[in-house]
Amino acid sequence: MAVRPPSLCGDSMKRETKKMAQILASPQCQLGIAKNMMNASPLTPRTWSSIVLRQKRTGNLKSSSKFQVFSVKAENSTINRLENLLNLDVTPYTDKIIAEYIWIGGSGIDLRSKSRTISKPVEHPSELPKWNYDGSSTGQAPGEDSEVILYPQAIFRDPFRGGNNILVICDTYTPAGEPIPTNKRARAAEIFSNPKVINEVPWYGIEQEYTLLQTNVQWPLGWPVGGYPGPQGPYYCGVGADKSFGRDISDAHYKACLYAGINISGTNGEVMPGQWEYQVGPSVGIEAGDHIWCSRYILERITEQVGVVLTLDPKPIEGDWNGAGCHTNYSTKSMREEGGFEVIKKAILNLSLRHQVHISAYGEGNERRLTGKHETANINTFSWGVANRGCSIRVGRDTEKQGKGYLEDRRPASNMDPYVVTSLLAETTILWEPTLEAEALAAQKLSLKV
Repeated sequence: MAVRPPSLCGDSMKRETKKMAQILASPQCQLGIAKNMMNASPLTPRTWSSIVLRQKRTGNLKSSSKFQVFSVKAENSTINRLENLLNLDVTPYTDKIIAEYIWIGGSGIDLRSKSRTISKPVEHPSELPKWNYDGSSTGQAPGEDSEVILYPQAIFRDPFRGGNNILVICDTYTPAGEPIPTNKRARAAEIFSNPKVINEVPWYGIEQEYTLLQTNVQWPLGWPVGGYPGPQGPYYCGVGADKSFGRDISDAHYKACLYAGINISGTNGEVMPGQWEYQVGPSVGIEAGDHIWCSRYILERITEQVGVVLTLDPKPIEGDWNGAGCHTNYSTKSMREEGGFEVIKKAILNLSLRHQVHISAYGEGNERRLTGKHETANINTFSWGVANRGCSIRVGRDTEKQGKGYLEDRRPASNMDPYVVTSLLAETTILWEPTLEAEALAAQKLSLKV
């Protein structure tokens, strides 16, 4: 990367090269270069040209080594000034805070956000004003009537700005106050406000899997571009540079979620290299959806900062590679009490009778994942079992042994809407009642004695 000034040649060049090597080998320079590589964009030819032009105007550099060190210091200086501004603590100077309003876009899976100043810190979303955005630019409204209204619903601490600043999960309405079609939270809130559901205190533990992709090439992190790593086996919960790709992103996300107040309970590397999972819960009712959506937003922001692409595609790589799901662990008060296993079996029976209803709501592209292979059940067949990860519904050994506990719905895809999945589970197992004839036939088919 060194540029050779015309005045240097022969022995002078050798001396300067030796001096350059000594400087680059020093701990101070190595740390500076490492920091620059981690935090800065690469020095492009345009950058170098501008430095050269400046030097021509102000006089030639005496040596190539000084030129190299100067360029690194100049780049670091610019980055440091920007970092200093980003990390400014404004709390001693104003009571105002920044609220980042977050909502779900027109695809039903994309996240959007924008910022506004609030006059003072708040503790509840009801203290925040409604806002609006251009729905025609998100695929949620026509151009001639594009205003969509944001209703603040949940707040979290902002791990990016710190201080009293907040992240605000919103849902979306027409100016007349009607939920727009992509607002799945409104319907979920109706179900969770039903007295029968409230009395059952539904708990959710959601396992969000995701895949990290290299920028531009859209190929998993750690994989050779256009090629494949070794077969699956050593990567699940693996340790080492040849097995774990993206751990810093996973750890940064873990801590950011804890800071934000998200009920994150764990994380691990997954079966396919470049794929990770984190768990959120136990969460009660509508809170489960709010926490998953906010955790996804934080993950998107972190991957944005490091220049890695996040995908929630349920089968990002075809072939003998695991897909990505969003297994949902679920229980009600009755399931957690003595005799709860019988309630769980009744819930499984109901779920079997509404299998297609659930599958249609469990994520786009799920048919590529639910093939009966790679720890999945076939999408067209409902099944259940104890400790069987190849079933639609899995019941744990402890639940069977204790006669109470929870069930795991393994069908949801990684791109599922948690408002839809959690509320549908509550609706099917608490509010919906099958006919006696259908119940008897399903029980016989599933070998369930209810």
